[in-house]
Amino acid sequence: MTIDKGGSAPTDTIPTGSVENTEAASAAVTAVDPRLLVREQGLGGYVSEFKRKMRAGDLGSLPVVIGLIIIWIIFQSLNSNFLSAENLSNISVNMVGTGMIAVGIVFVLLLGEIDLSVGSVSGVAGAAFAVLSVTHGMNEWLAFVLAILTGTAAGAIHGFFFARIGVPAFAVTLAGLLFWNGFMLQILGSNGTINLDSNGVVAKLTSYYFTDVAAAYALAIVVVAGYFLTSYLGNRRREAAGVPSQPLAETIVRTALLAVLAFAVAILYNQYKGLPLAVVIFIAVLLLTDFVLRRTTFGRKIFALGGSVEASRRAGINVEMVRISVFAISGTFAAIGGLFIASKIASANQGAGAGDLLMNAIAAAVIGGTSLFGGRGRTWNALLGVLVIVSIQYGLALQGIASPIQYMITGAVLLATVVIDAVTRKTQKTAGRA
Repeated sequence: MTIDKGGSAPTDTIPTGSVENTEAASAAVTAVDPRLLVREQGLGGYVSEFKRKMRAGDLGSLPVVIGLIIIWIIFQSLNSNFLSAENLSNISVNMVGTGMIAVGIVFVLLLGEIDLSVGSVSGVAGAAFAVLSVTHGMNEWLAFVLAILTGTAAGAIHGFFFARIGVPAFAVTLAGLLFWNGFMLQILGSNGTINLDSNGVVAKLTSYYFTDVAAAYALAIVVVAGYFLTSYLGNRRREAAGVPSQPLAETIVRTALLAVLAFAVAILYNQYKGLPLAVVIFIAVLLLTDFVLRRTTFGRKIFALGGSVEASRRAGINVEMVRISVFAISGTFAAIGGLFIASKIASANQGAGAGDLLMNAIAAAVIGGTSLFGGRGRTWNALLGVLVIVSIQYGLALQGIASPIQYMITGAVLLATVVIDAVTRKTQKTAGRA
């Protein structure tokens, strides 16, 4: 209806469905999925989407990628050998042991918890393999499997006390750190060191290289093709369901960038010894665990628990079983990482799992972008984080800088990452996204 300026009674009737305040109506904007804006606005849409993410605190892996590039530039300017094929190949092999442990830590951090036992569990796995295969003459493959299962069992025990008994994860895994370290020393015996067969299963984990140049290129092709097919088919499913999807042009550009990176790495490996077996296994693990977290019901349950335990329980999620499973996964990857570390030194000794291994594994997961507050992260974060840590270690070693300085720099990088994480969460809360 309309009212005259004098405030008299209505003079006429407006048809149903008309809008009284046209200015307010024109100002009202229907929420639009950002991916639609990107598709409609082209390059400008990508810029707008990037600005929106920055304002909302959705930084993703951008800070660590920029940090890694800066680290490489600095060390390359100080020593021209830093980005040599040999040095980068050695970095990629040496990072796998810690990286495997960090993958398990990512699962625990997604729950908003911590596992302090992974260093000791990794030592137990290496010692168990050495005792079974060398001392008792067991088949190496069987000893290998049993060594990994020791980590699974240890993690499940921690998860049981945490999930079923209600003991804080910090206390349970701290007790596990001490117990499993003592257990490792006990099974190694008075000698304290057991040398592994240099041609055995574990030793080959870090010493074997695919010397045929075709191997590295084949892996690059598989990774690039797999990424494109996954993205393309996923977008087709979204389009069929009427859900906003990634434009085909964007998928092609992303695939092209990945191809450039993958083939550059392949060329680098072929300039030294070839494609390392350790790197192949690590990439396979990252792909598998990323699929589990992002594409399976179990993975969604982990993220749900990291967001809210009570809401997850009300939604019918078996909280106890998910928690126990996550700690079992952490123990499993700790054991796998321990075998890679034992492979690097071709022995199991009393120092295994000690030193800065625990802190480096946790730091790798956090530096890579996994939130300490739970509910946000990917297993690829372990790769980025461990690359940063090992790059710093190798770069400082090339400069002849002592370990104390390495610890201080790594600690400073970790603190900076945690600060960014905390600030990001506050920004997301302000933007209504947390």
